[in-house]
Amino acid sequence: MAEIKNIVVLYGGSSSEREVSLKSGKGINQSLLEIGLESSLKDFSDIKNLQSLAEYDLVFIALHGFEGESGRLQKELDNLNIRYTGSSSIACMNTWNKSSFKKILEENAISTPRGFSVERLDASMESPFAIFYNKHNTAIEKMFLKPVEDGSSIDIFEINSDNDLTNSINKSINPDRPFIFEEAIKNREFTVTILNNQCLPILEIITQNSFYDYDAKYISNDTQLLEADLCKEDKERINDLSLRAYKETGCSGWGRVDILQDTDEQFYILEINTVPGMTSHSCVPRSAALAGFSYNDLVEQIIKDAAK
Repeated sequence: MAEIKNIVVLYGGSSSEREVSLKSGKGINQSLLEIGLESSLKDFSDIKNLQSLAEYDLVFIALHGFEGESGRLQKELDNLNIRYTGSSSIACMNTWNKSSFKKILEENAISTPRGFSVERLDASMESPFAIFYNKHNTAIEKMFLKPVEDGSSIDIFEINSDNDLTNSINKSINPDRPFIFEEAIKNREFTVTILNNQCLPILEIITQNSFYDYDAKYISNDTQLLEADLCKEDKERINDLSLRAYKETGCSGWGRVDILQDTDEQFYILEINTVPGMTSHSCVPRSAALAGFSYNDLVEQIIKDAAK
């Protein structure tokens, strides 16, 4: 195991998740200092050459959005032989792109909401409900529209009619990029933190919003993250499904798996976050606390895995 003493926390960046990343990075940096390690904060936007990170024993990636989760950063660090926390570049690529992620799940018979993708949003496109019916031979009443590549529930819209699509295009921060339409699975929502290939206590997400959006994740004080009230069999089903998705996509270290349950009590993998939030509103620290880990314990475990 490599000796880790001097760590740089990479945060900030220029993505739509910058503010969340700043909060995560500051929390992690404070924790590292409390643990007794040397720690520095570096905003990704200010870095001109990643080679400058070679002076540190470890890069703790707290960079959300495409800059930290798409796999590009991890690939560059690999090329420079710089050690970092979390999943490999390939795993990040597999999970960041929602279309690629769904394909991996479907190829491995792992249940996930059905959908289809488009290259860009266009008000003149055929009804998404008609496209879904033609593709899956099933009529649905509600779906979600989300970017193929983005996080923190940014630019996600609930679609109940063709008029909703037009409104979503007008509200989108960037409609000229690939999007995915996904059937709405409405009943209960859960999230599983995986730390060193072990599932921490399952959380149920309860929000007053129509879905677990940016406001519900990071702003609202009404969102509840509760230890899931499930029978032993359902907990085992969720954990098994989460670990299968985690392993088939090549993830390692730490991450968060989001899961939906429908009214027939079937579970579906929604997404995997390879660089989850570490703010006061985030799921991972909450789940860790239920397992008996303090925030500092959690950070220390992530570092130990990266040092292997």
